[in-house]
Amino acid sequence: MNTAVVDLGSAPVERRGAASGPRLRQWFGGGRLIGFVLPGFVLALWQLAASQQWIDPVFLPEPAKVVQAFFKMLAEQKLLLDFGVSLALVSQGFLYGAFAAVVLGVAAGLSKRFEQFLSPTFDTIRHIPGIAWFPLIVLWLGLGAPAKILVIAKSVFFPVFLNTLQGIRSVDKNYIELAEVLTLTRWQLVRKVILPAATPTIMVSLRYSAGLAWALVVVAEGLSGLEGLGFLIFRAQGLLLTDQLLVCMVVIGLVGFAIDRTMYLLQRRVLRWKQGFEG
Repeated sequence: MNTAVVDLGSAPVERRGAASGPRLRQWFGGGRLIGFVLPGFVLALWQLAASQQWIDPVFLPEPAKVVQAFFKMLAEQKLLLDFGVSLALVSQGFLYGAFAAVVLGVAAGLSKRFEQFLSPTFDTIRHIPGIAWFPLIVLWLGLGAPAKILVIAKSVFFPVFLNTLQGIRSVDKNYIELAEVLTLTRWQLVRKVILPAATPTIMVSLRYSAGLAWALVVVAEGLSGLEGLGFLIFRAQGLLLTDQLLVCMVVIGLVGFAIDRTMYLLQRRVLRWKQGFEG
């Protein structure tokens, strides 16, 4: 009787160990660490090129000097403050542009007449780059944050608007016919059929636009402004402070990666009901 109790008590431990094995093998066996191979190779090549002086140190300092410049910028040049300014601009521009795009995209997707009303104007404005609007917006709003937010919001708006419209128009017609058979009301059709079916396309556009907004703030701050990561990049270029230039580039890349991963996790959570091919 005692032996049976011992055997039963040890079984869950063995199952937990067996379950953790595949997870460890997936992590250390190349499932996730493979993503660090290319950055490691680039870093090693960078160190080799700098140490052998294949490129003038003025144009390519060693990684260690870039790390030193990072801590110097944190301590003496308020790097965190400039980062916060850039992040605030991106957040506001993205939220305003994405919200307006989803609302108008849904309205245009549900109403062909409303789409025809918007299309000539929107299709014309869409082909004018955000940077081309920037000088005019500066004349209207000055060099402050509102001008940059408006440029970012405009650049975010059209990818989200078009994908929202396309997502609604791509809903399978069989779903609509089934809803008619079930005698769903217009609101029930939109809430239970159309919006869920269009959500994957909308989420992809939001993920893409979040990265686009982060990239665009650098250009907007570089063209006009006295703070932000974009300003630091253009200042470092003008003063030949390549180590600080590389610090800003690495920060921008890592933050962009973090934004993309965050949007990806949000997309997976929102679409957890939808499973597809994972490669």
